[in-house]
Amino acid sequence: MPINIYNSDTSERVDWICDEDWQLPSQIEELSVWLKRNCDQLKPANYVADIGFDIRPDACGGGAVLSVESMRIMSYLGMELFLSEYPDGNGE
Repeated sequence: MPINIYNSDTSERVDWICDEDWQLPSQIEELSVWLKRNCDQLKPANYVADIGFDIRPDACGGGAVLSVESMRIMSYLGMELFLSEYPDGNGE
């Protein structure tokens, strides 16, 4: 599912990004880029950015960082972040 961005009041999809990318660090980076690029086109409402990710089998610390700038944009827009973990990146 990777990142489904939608209005939580209406369930209307705003965007779908990182279609086949199940790695949380790269998805967070793409979300940050998307927020900067699209924040001026969205009116504040009740949004969700639902990130579907798979645990990296080679993970040993570190990982994704959601920047303060991204958090400010999300707060301004009224966007919550859902982290949906799926085994094997298959969405089941």
